[in-house]
Amino acid sequence: MPAIITDQFRILNAETFVNSFVGVGTTADNYFYTFLGHPDPENQTIDNYGWDTTNPAPAPKDSFEQESAYHDSMLCLKRITSQDIARIIPRYDWQEGSTYDMYRHDYDINNESPNTDAKTLYDAKYVVVTGEFKVYLCINNGTDKENPNGKKSLVEPTFVSTLPQRASAVVDDGYIWKYLYTISVPDVIKFATSSYIPLPSNWGTGNTATVKDAAVNGKLEKGGIIVEERGNSFQLNTGTTLRVPVFGDGTGGEATITIGNGEITNAQITKGGTDYTRAFVVVGAGTSGLNTDDSGNVISCTAGSGAKLFVAVPPKGGHGSDIYRELGSHRVMVYSKYDTNEDYIVGNNFSRVGIVKNPTTYGTNEKINTSTASAVGALRLASPTGGTYAVNSVITQTVGVNSTAVGYVASWDKNSGVLRYYQPTGLSTSAAYSYKILPFTNSTAGGASLSIVSSVSANLNVDTTFSGSSDIVNGKNVKFGQTFTNGIAPPEIKKFSGEIIYVDNRTKITRSESQKEELKIVVEF
Repeated sequence: MPAIITDQFRILNAETFVNSFVGVGTTADNYFYTFLGHPDPENQTIDNYGWDTTNPAPAPKDSFEQESAYHDSMLCLKRITSQDIARIIPRYDWQEGSTYDMYRHDYDINNESPNTDAKTLYDAKYVVVTGEFKVYLCINNGTDKENPNGKKSLVEPTFVSTLPQRASAVVDDGYIWKYLYTISVPDVIKFATSSYIPLPSNWGTGNTATVKDAAVNGKLEKGGIIVEERGNSFQLNTGTTLRVPVFGDGTGGEATITIGNGEITNAQITKGGTDYTRAFVVVGAGTSGLNTDDSGNVISCTAGSGAKLFVAVPPKGGHGSDIYRELGSHRVMVYSKYDTNEDYIVGNNFSRVGIVKNPTTYGTNEKINTSTASAVGALRLASPTGGTYAVNSVITQTVGVNSTAVGYVASWDKNSGVLRYYQPTGLSTSAAYSYKILPFTNSTAGGASLSIVSSVSANLNVDTTFSGSSDIVNGKNVKFGQTFTNGIAPPEIKKFSGEIIYVDNRTKITRSESQKEELKIVVEF
């Protein structure tokens, strides 16, 4: 049987995802984090495929095996809060001379938008953002018999009235706009891109309450009628205009029709009525007794033929009632900023970003609930100025008889002596390491050594005298982000915990101490 998943289902999924970030502090919370990972894409031991800097990053693979690989190369995480997520829609900047689609409720696969060939309303170009970041809905774009695709927009709208109107009282370019909202400065910074603009959170509250409160279910808007065929042989016994009711399942709607040379030259909705889901206008003798002039006097209209008028019906609740449904917000943007936080690596690369749900604290099954977290282990080494550990090089330590711990260098700070490392499971495929990933140690028992063997310079020992999360380095108190016990700090998250729900492979980016990265992740449902 033929079936579809409707756009409304997609919008519902986006709403459910956004609502997952509401209610911070309760035991039922879900905690989402963005993460940076894969510092060495050329290294195929990290996951079962690699890539080099000369080739595009490969598409992520979706399997349980790959999920483990994504955890293997995870470096650091940043908490996503309710302030870091927004529903978004495609961005169309108002530009003088451009032609935009008008709102119509009947766009579908058999009735494409004439200007952009969109097969759904949500794919049509019917919403614009201005230079002042005001957002408007196009109620009418000048479409008529002679301009089936609409006209060029000549005047940028600036008004904030809740009533649809023209952008200028002087220049009539055929466009009627409805003001919806103004994007706030913080939302512009975090969520606006060249391709998308954000929708306000909690529509109908604060600055958006006026627009929502003005919405009337099934109210036909001024400009929401177009003359597709003008017809012929229409004659009025008096004047050139008549008022006719709008038929359908609503009440109170009225249109004003202008007749000239036997044709319908213009049509306007003059009373919006309420509760319309279907609406149409009939002009001619068949409406005798229903046609009136502006004074309410009944006038007769000689029956013409060939006329065709279209009446646009607003979405459920009326224009501005539910902006997420009206504008088709089935996309969500997640914003995350990585700066100089002590949990973030510097001096190394990352080539993967992602989102993980509900990672747990190291050594527990409790969901981690911190603003940032490190996914790598760390060692505090003694006499750090005497050694060098190159990023992504191999380090080893004898942890017992015929037992060797091995890892890759995530970062090295010779001033503080903090060496961060990661241990992907791919390293365990060597007989030299007994096919095991073993933890580094701060003990010499059982034949173990404190020496961290570098592949590029002299070796340094674990500083077993240091415990804590900060220390004085060159006269300054430096925070390490992780808590050390006798020279060793575990990752702050439990490896392989949480569900990875988004992955994006990128050409590698090197992080410096003064560098900041802004992630804007678009999730489309």
